[in-house]
Amino acid sequence: MNTYRSIKTALSIVSTALVLSILSVSAFAAALPEQALSHANPRVQEVMAVQEAVTPDLMSMPDVLGTAVGQDDDGELTILVYVNLEGKNPAASARNIPKNLRGKSIKVEFTDPFRALVKPAPVPKVSHTAKQTPPIQLGTSGGWGYDLANGYCCGGTLGSLVQIGTTQYILSNYHVFESDIVSGGNGRVATSGDPIIQPGLIDVGCTLSNAQSVATLAPNSLNPSLPGSNVDASIAQVLSGQVRTDGAILEIGTISSTTVAPFIKQAVKKSGRTTGLTRSTISGLNASVSVIYDNECAGGTAFTKTFTGQIIINNLASKFLAGGDSGSLMVEDVATKPRAVGLLFAGSSTLAVANPIGQVLSFLGATMVGQ
Repeated sequence: MNTYRSIKTALSIVSTALVLSILSVSAFAAALPEQALSHANPRVQEVMAVQEAVTPDLMSMPDVLGTAVGQDDDGELTILVYVNLEGKNPAASARNIPKNLRGKSIKVEFTDPFRALVKPAPVPKVSHTAKQTPPIQLGTSGGWGYDLANGYCCGGTLGSLVQIGTTQYILSNYHVFESDIVSGGNGRVATSGDPIIQPGLIDVGCTLSNAQSVATLAPNSLNPSLPGSNVDASIAQVLSGQVRTDGAILEIGTISSTTVAPFIKQAVKKSGRTTGLTRSTISGLNASVSVIYDNECAGGTAFTKTFTGQIIINNLASKFLAGGDSGSLMVEDVATKPRAVGLLFAGSSTLAVANPIGQVLSFLGATMVGQ
């Protein structure tokens, strides 16, 4: 899977694996136009039912990375099947996939594997890696203060602001804040109360003292989202005066306190550490994808998990989402007060993956901070 935390030595940036997560209809989502191809659309539901029934058999086939509900070249609803371009024989694997199953058409799409970490793209003109003067805006470089091990340091994106009761928290990914689950190369595991910093270690020469603490890892770390749940999410309690209380995001501004459900061809945008403000469209709903998670920065494989109900977004040449963008909030592409759609955490060089925001908020018992 391709979630986007970055990893580097003091001198160079390297690639590593990234992570995926689940999708479900948001209990917090606002109503959509009746014709929108969302989960609530009867035609989408009909194709989803078949997709869910045939996915286990499809994913048992060689080189199949996952499935989703999307559109074919004629705009008709179809079952998308993602085939691994780096597999043993992707062309042969694609030929073995039926063109129809249970009366629904199938469209094969080739992609490289979904990973949790990839090499970052060039830093955008509006810097999302610079150390800000508090209170900071989000959509910025950040992460766990001790995210250094095995000769490397890592970082991701401090995505957005959420609230539980009257307390505000920074929302990002599990693999950005707390994926260090064995003492390993740094002799540490992520623990409640650990510093969450801005910028991330990757952008301050791997030296904690060059960054600033803006939050502390929340008690949620005692009940992490992974591997047990279907979201890749984590929160950190804001330190007083360190983060803008309106939750403003770099190049997006303040967002709405309400959310919206995803639909096919929905225009979306995000603000992240590496690629900054980028735009794309949703191409698939209800995706099932298998993702490999690493333990600690540059560590070995911790676990592999198949997530269901993902949102799939077009990501040609990693222009929408790249390494270091993990934890970014995906919102609808409108000029003012956009509503949250999903939490980005993984992808490939052609596709990005997000957890539906409703499921993330439900898992955390939180609400979006916005206007």
